[in-house]
Amino acid sequence: MQYLEKIGKNARKAFEDLKDVKHSKIKKVLDNYSKEILNNKSILIKRNLKDVKNVKRKNLVDRLILNDKRIDSIRHSINEISKFKNPLGKVLEKWTRPNKLNIKKVSTPIGVIGVIYESRPNVTADVASLSLKSGNCSILRGGSEAFNSNKLLADLFRHVLQKNNINKNCVQFIDRRDRKIVDNMLSKMSKYIDVIVPRGGKGLVSKVQKFSNVHVIGHLEGLCHIYVDNTVNLELAKKIIINAKMRRTSICGAVETLLIEENALKSHGIKIIDSLKESGCEVRVDKKINKLFKNKLTIAKEKDWRTEYLDAIISIKSVKNINDGINHILKYGTMHTDSIITNNARKAEIFLDGVNSSIAMHNVSTQFADGGEFGFGGEIGISTNKLPPRGPVGINQLTSYKYVVSGKGIIRT
Repeated sequence: MQYLEKIGKNARKAFEDLKDVKHSKIKKVLDNYSKEILNNKSILIKRNLKDVKNVKRKNLVDRLILNDKRIDSIRHSINEISKFKNPLGKVLEKWTRPNKLNIKKVSTPIGVIGVIYESRPNVTADVASLSLKSGNCSILRGGSEAFNSNKLLADLFRHVLQKNNINKNCVQFIDRRDRKIVDNMLSKMSKYIDVIVPRGGKGLVSKVQKFSNVHVIGHLEGLCHIYVDNTVNLELAKKIIINAKMRRTSICGAVETLLIEENALKSHGIKIIDSLKESGCEVRVDKKINKLFKNKLTIAKEKDWRTEYLDAIISIKSVKNINDGINHILKYGTMHTDSIITNNARKAEIFLDGVNSSIAMHNVSTQFADGGEFGFGGEIGISTNKLPPRGPVGINQLTSYKYVVSGKGIIRT
């Protein structure tokens, strides 16, 4: 606990120091960080190979691996974050009361953000960059499977901070693998950490939400759905669904359950399922769909409707109508991302209003559930909370606000 408490004290001190740093200097740090990653690309790939060789859960490899393309993507994200305007000190609203009381709602930093995450090394760079850009400090606890990659990315950031005469403890990486560290972060660090962000599987997120005594921005598993009817062009539907499932199967925006309207089973469903199989995807279907394939497909079980596969597997269910489809999503979904493929505007409107997803889509692949694709530069995660922030959590979502009230000697009677 002494180790963690020291990190907490360092973070609070760094946050106070950061208040005096000009925004132009923060931009310079991010620009330098991007170049530092480029200069150390070969070392980063070697460290990452260590992680990949040691990983035991093979379905994590795609999330874990770093290559030239993905490192370029990390740098692109940092460069985009760097370009954003200062999100702090913005007047979000203002008004004057009849008694001449002037009230302004002004954006402020949150403070210290603790992030607990699994598998993806890019999260280290994204979180550190987004936090600093929004005036916050970060304490990073990455998964053991990406330890070497994460540590190097964090060390490079700290090096750049120090080089620019900024407190390097604005970014801290927990380099101890003891699992009790997470327990203590959740239960004994409330005077140091202002918000906790979990990024990972259902087990991790549920644990954090259950035991944390500080506010949690929850990033629950991505059990994403697509609903398709018979009004849409078949080729368009196939294109969207194949992309949503197979572009990258291991990301939280990959579709896991396909809902096909009953009257579209023969006109669209059979050919869509054939296309999924041809693309290398395993399909698990309900009994009604299986009859169309002479009972030769795998029958989906109850647990399939609740499973985030993160693999080339999809569960497929026939539904009577749009309300039946929405009810399925409300029962099994995780409030992440759900999409409808239809040319019926009224049906699309019912779907978009009816699902409780943080991201609801129409004729769009669920793989667009990504802060970068939203123009946020990067994201800390996709928040599935009912309370804000919801959806991709970028720079503006990492700010709080205060009310600034002024007047000319006004007293209350």
